Amino acid sequence: MGLLSNRISREDLCPGDHIYSWRTAYTYAHHGIYVEDSKVTHFTRGSDEKMETGTFLGLGSSSTGRSNSTRACEICGYQQDKNGVICSCLDCFLDGGALYRFEYAVNPAFFLAKVRGGTCTLADKDPAETVVHRATYLLQKGFGLYNVFKNNCEDFAIYCKTGLLVIEGINVGRSGQAASILSVLVAICSSPLRFLTTSIPGVTAVAGGLYCISRVVADIGVRRDVEKIPVENLTERLGLDESEVLLSSGAEPVLQMQF
Repeated sequence: MGLLSNRISREDLCPGDHIYSWRTAYTYAHHGIYVEDSKVTHFTRGSDEKMETGTFLGLGSSSTGRSNSTRACEICGYQQDKNGVICSCLDCFLDGGALYRFEYAVNPAFFLAKVRGGTCTLADKDPAETVVHRATYLLQKGFGLYNVFKNNCEDFAIYCKTGLLVIEGINVGRSGQAASILSVLVAICSSPLRFLTTSIPGVTAVAGGLYCISRVVADIGVRRDVEKIPVENLTERLGLDESEVLLSSGAEPVLQMQF
């Protein structure tokens, strides 16, 4: 684990690792759980699926990668237009990007030093076999509909690692990337605080302090609105109906004919 980068080599991978790879000039990262034998289970929005956001962030390419190719991988059969919880080879997951490992149980100083969200958390992780079990179970059962703020690929990976689920009706999930975006908005919307100081360094310090505080209080390891939920009970707690489970697991819903 490094302060400047969480980058690792493939030889350093272990089953149950929460890994990620940056996309589109480091604007966002795609997250997943390394299972074994160069296979990764991850939660994705395909290029043909609408994302439940209500914002401009719901537009554009898929959540998994840069390319829009619908050609299946010869190794794992993965296609870019697939959506829901899927399992692909490591190469398809990385999509040409570098490999990074998400860090758990970091100290607060290290957490704040990692200015970019979505790379570490204060929360503890569960044993690797538990993590792999959750990822494998959700591959079959699904993880709900993709939402960039409340239910994205990072949320999926963090749940697999911790078993923690947000239980209150708050518009942000466990994702550090989403928390960072909202923290920036908090700093901007708190612009009246600029009257506390007239100097540029002062304004910068106030905005930076608000950003750091917002990131800490939104972290899954600090929040009080979370509960540890067994993966077998997750579908019920998420309130998914049968069609949502099928869609989020990458399966096609069965149409019932009316006679």
